[in-house]
Amino acid sequence: MNCPCGNSQQSYETCCKKFHEGTPPSTAIELMRSRYSAYALKNADYIMDTTHPKSPYFEKKRTRWKHAILMFCNQNTFNQLEILDYGENWVHFKAYVSDFVLNEKSTFEKINQRWFYLKGELSQKATNPG
Repeated sequence: MNCPCGNSQQSYETCCKKFHEGTPPSTAIELMRSRYSAYALKNADYIMDTTHPKSPYFEKKRTRWKHAILMFCNQNTFNQLEILDYGENWVHFKAYVSDFVLNEKSTFEKINQRWFYLKGELSQKATNPG
């Protein structure tokens, strides 16, 4: 199976799987790609575990948070991730999800040598791709 993150048509086994199984991403872009794959594969635990505690999306009640993530994943199809630009601690991307496109600049922060998703800033409203 091709990795959902679309990284050079690599297989999931040689791309994001290692991150989902515990290897920490070494860059913000690796974390971005692995989080997109986690959404596509309905891996809510990875999404929660890689969200910064100071993120506006972080929730202490993991059961409720996990339910919300899984509901979002089950209601949507993750079609494509397009990386537009990136720096050391940010990634600007488009995520083609079901019938909308999310255009976001995500910011990441390291805690104890591990990258975490901190926040996202929408570049424009989510739009219908077609």
